[in-house]
Amino acid sequence: FQPQLEATNHRVYQDKTASSVPVELFYEGKYHTLVIAPATSNTIAKMAYGFSDSLVTNLYAQAGKTRVTSIVFACDTAPELESEAPRNNVVKVYPRQIDLDNVEKLASFEATQVVADIDALADAIHTRLNAFK
Repeated sequence: FQPQLEATNHRVYQDKTASSVPVELFYEGKYHTLVIAPATSNTIAKMAYGFSDSLVTNLYAQAGKTRVTSIVFACDTAPELESEAPRNNVVKVYPRQIDLDNVEKLASFEATQVVADIDALADAIHTRLNAFK
């Protein structure tokens, strides 16, 4: 599911090359917002503890170092969740306490907004886009 976002006069960069080019653009002031969606519990843990060993975690680290706001759609945000599984099944998942703690830790970081669902993600993106009209 992709929320419908109306944006005019805004550029969206989507990089699938796993190159360092997107990271470089932080230093040139090309970005005003980084959106990471979705973010697995593994990615959340890495970001919460300062690891930058993948393109996503490195982008997050560089966003923080250049004071660019990040919006992170975290997967594991409640003690009990329903999740889509293969073959269109919905299953109950129970994030571990450490997963919940890592989400909370990440949400406390400066210039980081953690959202828990697709509606909150769409609202956060709209807010950021409207700030730059």
